[in-house]
Amino acid sequence: MIRLSGYVKPFLGIVITAILLLFAQAIADLSLPTYTGSIVNVGIQQGGIEDAVPAAIRQSQMDRLLLFMSEDEASTVLAAFKLEDATSADQATRDAYPVIADEPVYVLQDTSAETIEALNPVMGKALLVVSGIEQASSGTGDTEGMSSINMPDNMTLDLSSLPEGVDAFTVLQNLPQIVRDPILLQINERMASMPDTLIVQAAVSAVKSEYEALGMDTNSLQTNYVVRTGLTMLAISLFSGVCTITVGYLAAKTAAGMARNLRRDLFTKVEGFSHHEFNKFSVSSLITRTTNDITQLQMLMVMLIRIAFYAPIMGVGGIIMALNTDANMWWTIAVAVAALLTLIIVMFSLVLPKFRIIQTLTDRLNLVARENLSGMMVIRAFNTQSFEESRFDKANIDLTNNNLFVSRAMAAMMPMMMLIMNLASILIIWVGSHQVAESTMQVGDMIAFMQYAMQVVMSFLMMSIMFIMLPRAAVSADRIADVMETEAIIKDPAKPVQFPKPFDASVEFRNVSFRYPGAEEDVLHDLNFIAKPGETTAIIGSTGSGKSTLVNLLPRFYDVTEGEVLISGVDIRDVTQHDLRAKLGFNPQKAVLFSGTIDSNLRYADENASESELADATRIAQANEFINEKPEGLETEIAQGGSNVSGGQRQRLAIARSLVKNPPIYIFDDSFSALDYKTDSALRRALRERTQNSTVIVISQRVSTIKHAEQIVVLDEGRIVGKGTHDELMETCEVYREIAQSQLSMEELAS
Repeated sequence: MIRLSGYVKPFLGIVITAILLLFAQAIADLSLPTYTGSIVNVGIQQGGIEDAVPAAIRQSQMDRLLLFMSEDEASTVLAAFKLEDATSADQATRDAYPVIADEPVYVLQDTSAETIEALNPVMGKALLVVSGIEQASSGTGDTEGMSSINMPDNMTLDLSSLPEGVDAFTVLQNLPQIVRDPILLQINERMASMPDTLIVQAAVSAVKSEYEALGMDTNSLQTNYVVRTGLTMLAISLFSGVCTITVGYLAAKTAAGMARNLRRDLFTKVEGFSHHEFNKFSVSSLITRTTNDITQLQMLMVMLIRIAFYAPIMGVGGIIMALNTDANMWWTIAVAVAALLTLIIVMFSLVLPKFRIIQTLTDRLNLVARENLSGMMVIRAFNTQSFEESRFDKANIDLTNNNLFVSRAMAAMMPMMMLIMNLASILIIWVGSHQVAESTMQVGDMIAFMQYAMQVVMSFLMMSIMFIMLPRAAVSADRIADVMETEAIIKDPAKPVQFPKPFDASVEFRNVSFRYPGAEEDVLHDLNFIAKPGETTAIIGSTGSGKSTLVNLLPRFYDVTEGEVLISGVDIRDVTQHDLRAKLGFNPQKAVLFSGTIDSNLRYADENASESELADATRIAQANEFINEKPEGLETEIAQGGSNVSGGQRQRLAIARSLVKNPPIYIFDDSFSALDYKTDSALRRALRERTQNSTVIVISQRVSTIKHAEQIVVLDEGRIVGKGTHDELMETCEVYREIAQSQLSMEELAS
């Protein structure tokens, strides 16, 4: 993967933008459970009242609260409130608190978060004590054990037994400070074990009672809070959705762009390969690497951006937020994560070895399919359909079995992960319910904790998908990098030279020897000959004598092992491959046509060729007859590889394509083998007129084709055993004489 990391650099800005959006999305998603818990805690349980600090409180009630505060606490509370009466309050205050007409009201002035946070435990405790004493005095309850208060000297004040008409708060207010201080300490000790959130929640009922006493509509408080919080959650969800869509678009754009660049560079790299590199990487493997392997990387890049960055943020953020819920259940998340990691490691160890096998088997399947489709005629001719079907079935079944193993492992992993997730939910509910019953946690906090735990588990679930995709993509990346990092043996020189002007189309093989890369022996030995402009140089020899190997040295499909090949007096290794091949019209043994039309195939040599040039080329190549028989003429469709035309027609179109190029040097590597003798003879006559100023190198198995060449080079086991005209070689070269006598009658030899 690291070997191809450079392809991400052009999209680095997009990736960074996507990561920032993922942070924003994660923050939004992580905030939702908190709002859910708030709806349960505040909206439902607390009636929409968020704090133990009331927005307003009657003076009489405030005086009671101050009895159970220290001097510092009392001064802090009074500093946050302002005493208003019917004459000093404005109309809005009088409308909000109707009771102000009868008695003064303290109105909260400092509503900052810091002040509310500081006053919550102070006023919450005081409200709980006052509420408890009120209920104890009236005999309606014993809130927080306030029916009796321990006093100094082992005395106890029993509030429930006070005489009728005696106010407990008046009694407490008349007690000296030295007596009230121990009482205050006792109250603080009783409530020390309660978390601040539970104190606030317990005090809310007292705040609600105070609001009712003020004449406020308490039902609207709950409705407004739930609606307001719900709308906030909706806005956050919409923002998260926008982030998700945007990140998805950016991820797809990055992955598609990276795949496009990889395919382009891989194709460009393969275009520069010599035959040696193609022997190292089979065509079917290169096709798989260009398509399937790059697709694997493209899918991985999408998942990397959308999941690999998002999942850790959610996992870490979920853990932090869960620990902030006052829920002492962190160990439940640890148990769930440990179970998930164990499952992922086991699955990873099982499926990882299969991925490289799958890609290799995909290569094999492509190879078998390609051979079957291209060799269908031969398969039918030999009635080997059953054998080929068995061969394809074996490759197909092997690939299917490996894919099924991986798919089954993935299919088994998902239910197991969901089982772990559900078991974690049950564990959290079971532990949380006990803590709620013990008043150490609120219901909303338990719900929020459970949602955060699910977010953490889902993060690991998403990362597990990455762990499954990553090994396969890593295999694909290595296969692509292997091709990209392969150095072609045939290279352009660091300081190329130019062919001289005027250009001399002479071709000289000077002391040329050649062996294939990795071979132990040369296949060509010390070749020396010159092909001159205006002449045809023919090369003949038995099968395997090295004829095609010799002409493959001219376009630098291979480089000579010893000696040099000169064109116009310049070593072809000193010029660029582009300049060299621009001088050559090369026709290989197997004529290759491309899908398109006859016209597009001819213009492959020169896209700007005129209609007259195309017509002249097809006339010389003896292709006019069958082209004119086609209703569409030059616009006749050509199938891939020219499969919808005969071998002879394919060869003639390939020759016409070379003629359209009109190069100074023509190379025909057994390019007339599929032509009948009449067409062969007519084509050679027309070709001689066209190429009278060009160098023509012809390889042929037919003596009749090369009989009239100005120079014939005879090869035998990679060595030149004869060189001259037909008549000279019949006298001096036994190898040539044997070939000629085996093909031609005495009359033909003499003509």
